[in-house]
Amino acid sequence: PSSHRESNKLVKVTYSRPFLKGRSVSSLAPNGKVWRTGANEAVEIRFYKDVVFGGKEVKKGIYTMFTIPGNKEWTFIVSSDHNVWGSFSYNQKMDVVRVKGAVSKNKSNLENFSITFDKDMTLCLGWGTTMVKLPLTTKD
Repeated sequence: PSSHRESNKLVKVTYSRPFLKGRSVSSLAPNGKVWRTGANEAVEIRFYKDVVFGGKEVKKGIYTMFTIPGNKEWTFIVSSDHNVWGSFSYNQKMDVVRVKGAVSKNKSNLENFSITFDKDMTLCLGWGTTMVKLPLTTKD
């Protein structure tokens, strides 16, 4: 991953950041149900190179990313569907890959849903005290 100013990008994620506003993560992103992974439109994820996303190969291109929350792991879904509002019209036939990310708990509480990448190119989702991580590497 790189900053938006760098021309040699690996991945770009476009998403909306919901607030907890006194609600629980589990009420907004229920376990076992496909979630848009943010607010409003589903997450758009663009890979500028072929990658290995959570252990599975994904060709460079623009995709939609959904998740299915769980207590110990979340399922990440990369879909070839585009311009999807929420997860209401999610179509499993459009799945490119499904992979699992490990759940851990933070001591601090994140009010805003956040997607970041750490220095090892691990995708990190954080919200409330929930942190979910998934490795991302280049195919080479």
